[in-house]
Amino acid sequence: MINFVRRSDCHIIQFMDNNMLTVLILLSALATCLCIPPQCTPEEAAIAQCIEMVLGYCQDVPYSHTTFPNIVGHRSRQDLEIGAEYLLLSVIQGLLKGECSPDIRLLGCSVLAPRCQDGRLMKPCRSICEMVKKSCIHAFEAIQMAWPYFLDCDRFFVGREEGCYDPLSELREKQEVAFANISDGGLSTIIQFTYHSNSQMFSILKKTAAKCPHISQTYSIGRSVEGKDLLVIEFSNNPGQHDLLEPEIKLIGNMHGNEVLGRQLLIYLAQYLCSEYLLGNERIQTLINTTRIHILPSMNPDGYEIAASEVADRNDPENIYQEGHEYNGWTSGRANAQNLDLNRNFPDLTSIFYNRRRFRHFRSDHIPIPDSYWLNKVIAPETYAVMKWIRSYPFVISASLHGGELVISYPFDFSRHPQEERMYSPTPDEQIFRQLARIYADAHATMSNNDTEKCGASFANKGGITNGAQWYSFAGGMSDFNYLHSNCYEITVELGCDKFPSEEELYPEWLRNKEALLSFMESVHRGINGIVKDEHGNGIKGATITVRGVRHDITTAEDGDYWRLLNPGVHIMTAAASGYSKSSKRINMPRNVRVGRVDFVLKKAPREPSLDYFNIPELDNYERFDPFNQFEQYSQRELGENGEEITEKPWWWAYFSQLGISAPTWLLRNY
Repeated sequence: MINFVRRSDCHIIQFMDNNMLTVLILLSALATCLCIPPQCTPEEAAIAQCIEMVLGYCQDVPYSHTTFPNIVGHRSRQDLEIGAEYLLLSVIQGLLKGECSPDIRLLGCSVLAPRCQDGRLMKPCRSICEMVKKSCIHAFEAIQMAWPYFLDCDRFFVGREEGCYDPLSELREKQEVAFANISDGGLSTIIQFTYHSNSQMFSILKKTAAKCPHISQTYSIGRSVEGKDLLVIEFSNNPGQHDLLEPEIKLIGNMHGNEVLGRQLLIYLAQYLCSEYLLGNERIQTLINTTRIHILPSMNPDGYEIAASEVADRNDPENIYQEGHEYNGWTSGRANAQNLDLNRNFPDLTSIFYNRRRFRHFRSDHIPIPDSYWLNKVIAPETYAVMKWIRSYPFVISASLHGGELVISYPFDFSRHPQEERMYSPTPDEQIFRQLARIYADAHATMSNNDTEKCGASFANKGGITNGAQWYSFAGGMSDFNYLHSNCYEITVELGCDKFPSEEELYPEWLRNKEALLSFMESVHRGINGIVKDEHGNGIKGATITVRGVRHDITTAEDGDYWRLLNPGVHIMTAAASGYSKSSKRINMPRNVRVGRVDFVLKKAPREPSLDYFNIPELDNYERFDPFNQFEQYSQRELGENGEEITEKPWWWAYFSQLGISAPTWLLRNY
C-alpha cells in the first residue's frame, strides 16, 4: 500500500500493484502532485498516517502517535534513528551536564517525531521554542556548540493561531505539582546548597535574571582560556544603566579555581537578592534601589572544573588514596588553563607607586599600565577581561572571595620593601580599608573571634583583619591594581581553612556569611558623594576629588558624579579639572551621618599642571590599554595554505565523528 498527500488539484492515491514498472510510471506521472514535509503547506500536509510512538528517547512526550515524514524530512523511523539529530537527543543531557533537561530533548522530539492526531501532523508552538532557547542557549555556548538547526523557532515551529501545541505541557504540570506547597505564589527561590557545574551556574544566573527582569540582567565580560563565559549578574532598579549618584560595587568569586566557597556563596546571593526583593524585604529593596551590584561568581571557570574533578576522583570509593576535600585545597585547579595564577597576573603598579614617592606631586591613583606589562608578560584572558571591566564601570568598593584562611586582607599586598616578605605596607587610605575590612569581619559569625582557629596562621588580637603585605607579600595582585588604577577599594575575603568544603558545609557557611555580604554592600553608602559641574550645569567627566592629607584622589564618572569614602571628621575637599579653576570646600562629617552630598561648580580657566607631574618617569597616557593589540590572537582564526580556516574541533565532536554518520557540521559555531 502506498500513500501520497495530494496537492490541491490531485486526488490521494492508494493502490497495490505487483508490477514495479507500473509503480514507477505512476510516480513519474504524479510527481507534480506530490509533496513531502517540510515543503508541504499545512493544508497539503493535513492528512497523515498516524503511527504509534516507539522512539526510545521520545517516550515521555505528551502524545502517543507520530508520523513520517517528520517536520525536517526524515522519511521513516529508521531514517531518523541513524541521523545525527536523534543521536544528539540521546546524548544532550550528558553533554550539557543535566542543564535544560528534559526540555531540550522534548522540544527536539516535537520536531523529529511530531504529534499526529486524527490523521493530521501538528507542529509545536513557536513561543515555547523561543522560551527554551532564551533559557538554554548559554548552555550550548558554554560547550562551543551551535543551536541545533532543527530547533529553529521560525522555521519548524508555528504560532498559536495556526493550531500549535505545547510539547512541554505535561512537564510543566508536574513541576507545578512539585512546587504546589510554596505559599508565596512562586516568588521565593528554593536554593539548593550543593555544588554547581559551570553550565548549572550559568543556568541559575540566567533563570534568576529572567525571574527578576525589572531589577537584574546577565552579561559577559569575556571568556576564559577554554572559551567559557565570565558571566556577571547585575542588580539595580535600572539594570543595564548607570544612574546618577548611584554607587556601583562588584563581588568576585573563584579567582583561584580550587577556592570554591566564594563561588557558591555568590550564586546563592544572586538567588537570595531576587527572591527577597519580590517578597517585599525592605532591606533588600532599599539596597537594590539605591545601589548597582555586579556579581561575578567565577573568574576562573576552567580551574574550577579541574578542582571539581580532583575532588570527584578522591571521593571515588575505589580510590585507595582518598584524603578528603581538604587535601585538594592547595594546588589542583588554582591556576587557569594556562597555568597562570590570576592573582599574580595583573600589572605591578605598586612598585611604580613606591618608586614615585619621592616626587612632590606624584599620583597614587589612576596609574597607567606600563607598556612593559603588555610586551613582557603572558596575560591571561581572564585578567584582561577583568581589567577592562574595572575600567568600564565606576566601581566604588569590591570584594574578592578566596579560601584557605579565615581573615579579611586589605591593600597593599606588595611590601614597600621587596626584600621584606612580611612588612606592614599601608595605602594612603589605610583607615578606609580597615573600616571596610572591619565591617565584613564583625558581621561574620566567627571571623572576628580571636578564639576561632585561624588555619595555621596567627592573627591573634587582630579581630580577623590584616594588611596584605604584613601577612605575606606578592606583586601583581588584583586588589592593589583596583586601588592604584581606578576609584575602586577592594578587600580580599578569606572564607575559611578548607578551600573545597564538603556540601554539608555549604548551608552553614551561607548562614555565617550572608549578613557580612549584605553589610559590606551597604557600606558603600558612607562618606561623600556629589556632582562636579561646569557653569552651565554640565557634568565634568574625569575631574579629580582630593581630600587634604590623603595622597590618593578619585575621579568623576561620565556624568560628573563621584563617591568618596570618608570616615567621620572635618575634611578639606578640592575638585579640579583640566581647563577649569579649582574649588575647595570644608566639610564636617558627623558620626551619625552615613553619607553626605557635596557638589562643585568649576569655572573655565586655563590651568597649567605641575611640572613635577611630567617629571615622573614612565608616566604614560591612562587611556592606553592593550596598545600593541596583544589580544587580537583571541579573535583571529588560523588559516591553512589555501586560505581555509583551521579550527580545532570541540571535545564533543567525537560523539558524532566516530559512528560513521554524516558529520553534523551544523553543530559547529561559526561554521
